[in-house]
Amino acid sequence: MLAYGLVLLLASVSVSAAPKADACSQIAGAVLKSATVSYPGSATYDADIEHWATSSEQNSTCSVEPASAEDVSAILKIVGSTKTPFAVKGGGHITNQGFSSTTGVQIAMTKFSDITLSDDKATVKVGAGNVWDNVYLALNGTGVNAPGARVPGVGIPGFTLGGGYTFQTSQYGLALDNLVSFDLVLPTGEIKTVTSKDKDLWFAVRGTFNNYGIVTSFTFKTHPQTEVYGGLIQIDGQYFDELTKAIADFSVNNTDGKASILPAYQYSNGKAYSTITVFYDAPEPPADAFFGLLDIPTTYSDMGTRSYYDLLEAQSPIAPIAPGVTAKFASVNVLQYTPTLLETFRNLTTYYGSSLAANDSTFLCSFYVEPFDETLYSHGSDSAYPPDRSRPLRPSNVFFYFTDTTLYDFFHDKQNEATNTIRAAADAEGQDVGSAFQYSNYGLEELTPEQLWGSNAARLAQIKKTVDPKNVMGLAGGYKV
Repeated sequence: MLAYGLVLLLASVSVSAAPKADACSQIAGAVLKSATVSYPGSATYDADIEHWATSSEQNSTCSVEPASAEDVSAILKIVGSTKTPFAVKGGGHITNQGFSSTTGVQIAMTKFSDITLSDDKATVKVGAGNVWDNVYLALNGTGVNAPGARVPGVGIPGFTLGGGYTFQTSQYGLALDNLVSFDLVLPTGEIKTVTSKDKDLWFAVRGTFNNYGIVTSFTFKTHPQTEVYGGLIQIDGQYFDELTKAIADFSVNNTDGKASILPAYQYSNGKAYSTITVFYDAPEPPADAFFGLLDIPTTYSDMGTRSYYDLLEAQSPIAPIAPGVTAKFASVNVLQYTPTLLETFRNLTTYYGSSLAANDSTFLCSFYVEPFDETLYSHGSDSAYPPDRSRPLRPSNVFFYFTDTTLYDFFHDKQNEATNTIRAAADAEGQDVGSAFQYSNYGLEELTPEQLWGSNAARLAQIKKTVDPKNVMGLAGGYKV
């Protein structure tokens, strides 16, 4: 009886694996010779499934690097007809497993690596296989730039299609607000260049990742770019009073869109501290552009005048994640960083950092606050995200880092507990953010369409029925409309 049960189990595994393997075989016969189909054991396969956090990875049946939009079209037709699960990976920076990883067909956009600046320097076309580092380097010295990621290693597709907060958001809006067009392979296999004239797709794709197909390239408008002032500083926890005052003053009083800060209250190895990225969009800032922040004693500082690309690379000390580590983001949007609310962020950092280390000695927590000015959503047109441009909700990120994978649910619940505490504290001040929309690039995996896209959710679902009637993109992971 035991042997019979084992035979049935093995047969079930074989049957479930067969369609995935068959899809891989079909794809290998359908794509261009310049495309690559790889299998476990090869270096290319390892690179294709690799993510910023190894906890986001899965072992796919095969990986494929399409070399053209036509390849992507052929792949979508095959996975659709065989009902094979798949995933699309740009930079692999998402922290939710199954969003850009799969046990089926892993599509890696690596070969879409072109970056082309228009002759008049007004736009730049960027392949979906790039990270923002590549864009800044390619545009370095040209006198123009496109607003993008604030740390190294972040891919173009997920960052842009999720929204994309940048150092220049207070000047130019989100990354998706700076799109001029994008090349989209629809679930049917049709290849289309989408612009603002394509009312439904232009609205729906900007903010919803891969719900309506696979984007192979993005064309962004550029903006004049000089050298910038800024860098990375680190402040010991003994100066949290001074830090909290500086952040609150900046958040409430700053009206200079060229000034931006990205502070984090952090705790690890029994110590509270803060790492802050400072940015000013000119070679020299005005006096006290950062409201006393730069007067606080530091344990590390590399502030100076440099290129935009060099500023990004200055974040390298905080960008890497060690192999085997689970890294998780959690979103909480607030209306304003008041002194009282910042005290909540600060106290939660110390509380969770000191108490949760007893469960995992490698535990690190970072509570990021992002004090953009009130104009941050005024620079773009109607899009899936943000669902309400009239309320200047600022994104915040509760980041947990640990190695004991058996404690995943435990730490996940603690992240939810922390974000709920922040929302309650904000609501106690009258901010009314308890049901506010959340930022998908920071979101935990269980967020609903209504939590991400608010009142836009119904329209997005209707567009989905028209564009993808067979729900091909439902075979891919991630948030679904």
